[in-house]
Amino acid sequence: MDKEKNPIGRLEVKPDVAAGTYSNLAVISHSKTEFIIDFAAMLPGLPGAQVQSRIIMAPEHCKRLLGALADNVSKYEAQFGTIELQNSPSNQGATFNLSDLNPNGTKS
Repeated sequence: MDKEKNPIGRLEVKPDVAAGTYSNLAVISHSKTEFIIDFAAMLPGLPGAQVQSRIIMAPEHCKRLLGALADNVSKYEAQFGTIELQNSPSNQGATFNLSDLNPNGTKS
């Protein structure tokens, strides 16, 4: 791959990161200057969801991620078929905005 197609160059993945982290829930919040994505796992026998990883991104990078995900989902569906979503509250997205929180940390 040439530098034009891969401006990052070589991407190094440490062994402890290479195994990945399971997530079946993402909670996305934002302020004026950043997006925060908490990847969590809801597993049987555990109370509530456990945040596995938090990613903080600038709005511009988050929009680039949105485009990259849309492109990859489109390519996936072209190869493997449409991804069907069930109509349930758990997959409609659990999101909130930091600006929705009042100063004492609860939803307004």
